[in-house]
Amino acid sequence: MPVHLAFLGCGFIAGVHSRHLRRLRPRVVCSYASRDAARAEAYRRRYRGVGSYGGYAAAIEDSRVDAVVVAVPPRFHLDLSLQALSAGKHVLVEKPAFLRMEDYRRVQAARDRAGRVVLVGENDHYKPLAVCLRRLLDRGVIGDLVLAQFTTVARRLKRADDWRNDERLAGGDAFFEEGIHWLHLANSLGMAITTAAGFAPAPARRGPDRRAKSMLAAFRYANGAAGALFYSREVPSLLRGVRVSKLFGRDGVITFESNGGFVLVRSRGLPRLLFPGVRDIRGYRAMYRDFVEAVRSGRRPAMSLEAAMDDQRLMDQIYATRRPAARPGT
Repeated sequence: MPVHLAFLGCGFIAGVHSRHLRRLRPRVVCSYASRDAARAEAYRRRYRGVGSYGGYAAAIEDSRVDAVVVAVPPRFHLDLSLQALSAGKHVLVEKPAFLRMEDYRRVQAARDRAGRVVLVGENDHYKPLAVCLRRLLDRGVIGDLVLAQFTTVARRLKRADDWRNDERLAGGDAFFEEGIHWLHLANSLGMAITTAAGFAPAPARRGPDRRAKSMLAAFRYANGAAGALFYSREVPSLLRGVRVSKLFGRDGVITFESNGGFVLVRSRGLPRLLFPGVRDIRGYRAMYRDFVEAVRSGRRPAMSLEAAMDDQRLMDQIYATRRPAARPGT
């Protein structure tokens, strides 16, 4: 029998997930829930779903639904995740999953009571670039890591009516809502980040996108290596998003296009140019394969609550070291 997923929320990200899930049929079937019944039905037709609901509770209470995908703004993630676990559903919750570490602990306890699977939707954990970098570092192709530089800059301003412009809905500014993906990449290469600090320029509060949109995060790895993440959604970049990051080791350097376009390895011997893959460049299909297998077997998924809690710990450190009022709700 296929795993029946119900999307709670019919916005942009639900469409992104649904397009990738087409490749996993017939192992997965989808339904759609929205506070607007007509919108839910439109998504069902567009993505060939098996059902639609005019409210989230109706989907959660449907005995035919095995799991829910929480695809609404972060402010609502906690309540919907707890409701779903209480109803015996497995949960995939979009990232950032929750606003505070105590929220993660509540969901962790609810998951354990229910005996269900919770996967935090960090698709970047599964993308070919991340898999390639982990493999190269595990093989020691550049020796001991000394320095790491992650760069993700682009001018991508939000409209005034975008919910991400409301920090009460988004949980915080641009780095909290979207930079978390890049922080996870830095923290998932095989060596844990032990400490982190944040340095942010004064935000520009003009125009329709009034969020703070830039952050420099500096951190130290467990092996003593140092790293930095340059994040901005207000700085122009080549071709609206092409940027280069580097990992510096004692025996070589890995240079990679931050989105996963290419990886250049300079070590012993001739340089090697690798192409991690574009078929699932954002990792959505691999993420759902992991979720479905975890649901069927009961094992813990790779992007578990515990992995997301490691990222949240670093996020808390980053915001604690910049202005105390930088992110409401902490």
